[in-house]
Amino acid sequence: MICALTVRKLKPGTFDQFREAFMEGESEAPMPSGSQFFMVRNTRDPDEVICFGLFDGTLEELRSSDLYSGYDEQQEKIAPFVDGVGADGMYEVVEHDSA
Repeated sequence: MICALTVRKLKPGTFDQFREAFMEGESEAPMPSGSQFFMVRNTRDPDEVICFGLFDGTLEELRSSDLYSGYDEQQEKIAPFVDGVGADGMYEVVEHDSA
C-alpha cells in the first residue's frame, strides 16, 4: 500500500479557492477499489492543509494509474494559493490497523 502525502501552507484566507482548484475534475475519474483520499485542515492553523491518499498497490501501479494522470495540471491550478510545501512524497505503508 502506498500513501501519497503533501503538507501545504496556504496563503491566508485562500482555503476555499485552493479546495475548489484541487478538486476540479476529481469526480470524473473514479478512484480504484481500495483507494481513499483525505484532505485535512489544521484546527489551530486553518491555512495548513494536508492531502493524502491511500492506494492499494505498488508505486509503479500508482504512477501508471488514472489517479496520477493530470498531476502537473493540478499543481498549476493550486499554485496561486500555496505559500509553501512541507513533507511531500510517496510513502510505503508499513503498518496499518483498522477497526
